[in-house]
Amino acid sequence: MSTPIRVLVADDHSVVRQGIRHVLEGAEEFTIVAEAENGNEVAELVAQNQPDVVVLDISMPGLSGIEVTAVLRKRFPECRVLILSMYDNQEYVLEAVRSGAHGYLLKDTAADDLATAIRSIHSGEAFYSPPIAAKLAAAVKGDFSDAYDTGELASLTTREREVLRGIARGLTNKDIASELGISPRTVETHRESLMRKLGIRHVAGLTKLALETGLIG
Repeated sequence: MSTPIRVLVADDHSVVRQGIRHVLEGAEEFTIVAEAENGNEVAELVAQNQPDVVVLDISMPGLSGIEVTAVLRKRFPECRVLILSMYDNQEYVLEAVRSGAHGYLLKDTAADDLATAIRSIHSGEAFYSPPIAAKLAAAVKGDFSDAYDTGELASLTTREREVLRGIARGLTNKDIASELGISPRTVETHRESLMRKLGIRHVAGLTKLALETGLIG
C-alpha cells in the first residue's frame, strides 16, 4: 500500500476541522498529522510534523491564511497549500495564488472534492473550485473588477480588507477584534491605514466601496 498523504488542517472553527477529519479519515490514503486553530501556529506545526499538504482557511486569528501561505512558500517550498474558504472574492483568489497556494476550494463544495483536491495538488497539479477557476480565467483575460485592477483594493492588505468588511457590516472595533482574534487597537490601526489608502474618512463611504467591489454582498 502506498504511503498516506500527510495533511495538516488549519481552521479556527473546530466543527470545520472535525468535518475535514471525518471526510479524510474515511480513506486510508490520508492521515491528519496536526491541526491548527490560528495562523500563528501553522509554520511551527509544519516544521514539527512535515505534512505533504496544508488545508488552510483564509480568515483566522493571528496570521491570515494568505500570510501563512507566503511564509510556507518561503520556508517549506515542498509543502503544498490548499486554501479552503467561504470567500470567492476576486482579490482573495488572486492574492492566494500570488502567495503560493496550489489550490483554492470553496467550503460549500462536495466532500469528495476535498479529497480530489488534496490528491491533485499532492501530485503536483493545481485544483480550483469551478467558480474560482472562472475568476482566475477572467484575471488572465484582464477582466477583474475595475476597482481591483485600478488599485483601490489592490493597495490593501488581507487584514485591512477583513477590517473593511467588518466596518461595512456595522461591527465595532471590539467586535471586529473578537472576530479576527486581534486587539481593538490593532483594528484601529488597520482602519486608519485603509482610510488613508482609500482616501475615505467616513463609514458610509467605506460601506459603499465594499458593496461596489463585491467585498460584501
